[in-house]
Amino acid sequence: MGAALGAGAALLPTLAAPARAAADVTSGSFISEARRGTPTGWKVARPPGVDWPVRPVIMLHGRDENADRTIYWGYERMLGDLVAAGAPPFAVAAIDGGNSYWHPHQNGDDPGAMIIDEFLPMLAEQEGLDVSRVAFMGWSAGGYGALLNGARLGGPRTAAVAAVSPSIWLSYPEATADAFDNEENWEENSVFGRPQLNGLPVWVSSGYDDRFYTASKVFAEQLAAPPAGDFGPGAHEGGYWLSQVPLALGWIAPILAA
Repeated sequence: MGAALGAGAALLPTLAAPARAAADVTSGSFISEARRGTPTGWKVARPPGVDWPVRPVIMLHGRDENADRTIYWGYERMLGDLVAAGAPPFAVAAIDGGNSYWHPHQNGDDPGAMIIDEFLPMLAEQEGLDVSRVAFMGWSAGGYGALLNGARLGGPRTAAVAAVSPSIWLSYPEATADAFDNEENWEENSVFGRPQLNGLPVWVSSGYDDRFYTASKVFAEQLAAPPAGDFGPGAHEGGYWLSQVPLALGWIAPILAA
């Protein structure tokens, strides 16, 4: 999502601070070697009242966002509501990814390796989390990142992948100027034609008025099996994402728990 078209944070609806704790949220930071020594924040939301290990959904943010903003969207409340309604318990784990679109760059910045080689091992050491299988989910740039890194980790550790309004392009010239280093970098990190995704449960949703609608539709149609999710009214903005994320989380929960 290019800055000229609106920064991710600017597209978010204004949310009041939660009136109640719908989940137990912990946070911290570390220096990511995979991102060349970048200080990296993270947050984990766990369902309330669950005293056994749960598996996490790795939630990847959009452009100009971070882990703190991801949780502030209210996904910890959605988590609590879904579990209270009978969904199998799960956790939501968010991490800072910067604006590098969650893929490796030629300068050595690799937020995908940060997730797989640093964040998941760190989560494995936390009480109450089971990272033997995880799901990936994101919106906008994070939707693209969820598809790419869910495929990168692969089955059986990746249980499912959900992409809401993913920022994907059919060709390099169409891509946002700073999303990829060059055409070779784009080709190496395209989510089209990745066989690992054909063996995974995948969710894709996008609004008709989203500038990534056409690419998202083509992507969905080239998968070996039709993905979950839907294409309908909506645009590339926070209101649409907030309408889709609880649905996608509800879809993920039983797959992740299986």
